[in-house]
Amino acid sequence: MAHPHPFRFGVINEQSHYPQTWMNHARRVEDLGYATFLIRDHFVPDYFGDQLAPFSALTAAALATTTLRVGTLVIDNDYRHPVVLAKEAATLDALSGGRLELGLGAGWLRTEYAQAGLPFDSAGTRISRLAESLRVLNGLFADGPFTYAGEHYHVTNLNGYPKPIQRLRPPILLGGGQKRMLMLAGREADIISMLTTSVASGALSDDPTERLAESVRQKIEWVRQGAGERFDQIELNLIPGLVFTDDRQGGAEQLIRTRGWVGVTVEQVLAMPSVFIGTPEQMAAQMEERRAVYGFSYYVVPDDRVAEFAPIVARLAGR
Repeated sequence: MAHPHPFRFGVINEQSHYPQTWMNHARRVEDLGYATFLIRDHFVPDYFGDQLAPFSALTAAALATTTLRVGTLVIDNDYRHPVVLAKEAATLDALSGGRLELGLGAGWLRTEYAQAGLPFDSAGTRISRLAESLRVLNGLFADGPFTYAGEHYHVTNLNGYPKPIQRLRPPILLGGGQKRMLMLAGREADIISMLTTSVASGALSDDPTERLAESVRQKIEWVRQGAGERFDQIELNLIPGLVFTDDRQGGAEQLIRTRGWVGVTVEQVLAMPSVFIGTPEQMAAQMEERRAVYGFSYYVVPDDRVAEFAPIVARLAGR
């Protein structure tokens, strides 16, 4: 990598906070030096807990802070028509003074679709719909009226309002872990959040082979195929697995036991690009090493690790 991206760090909010706690939490995340304040997009708790509605919650967080960027990790494209999504996103970008990072995904949680009474189409159809949605979003964020006729969406002479403050548009993050999604992300995204778990079945599967160094190299190669010459402009993101310990070997053994992983060795776990085991100093060193090898520079930690992870943010952010 010729010019690695500077390190930055975000928080994915998995605990529901209500008015004053939510604002105070956002201010604390900003004060600790995190760059982004993120929320998922779900109707059901599944494994991550109940979620606030993303755009309303992020608007409140943006108005409680001054520099903290706010974002979605990730909006399920199937839950909002892109015309509605464009308006919500541009409004949040405008009200936040240009601090939105719009994360999008094709949707994956089969039981959630069933509970909400939404059709759960094939992965290919969902990804095709997302690709069209990106066309519509870009068109409505741009100046002037927009017309589009696709397989899934039709827009006629519509001028998006408001326009986002960030031009040409807010940064787009796409999340995924399989070939078709990562190639689309390579073509379209500014930031790519790489899944090291599998959601291909319509549920979350913690398959350790998805995290192995060679698997992650393959995922990066798919991004590269999609991106072509723009690959070096793309910021690569991970949600890391963190084990704070003075004993890296023991930490890896413990992780294998608690996750119920089979068929992987301690050495393989210690080499997983998305897993960090050790002291904060060791983790920071691992992040520098892995940025040089894989290109990952943007890490997002769950909100219950904010304080524990803060020394790494202090050490690396902006470097």
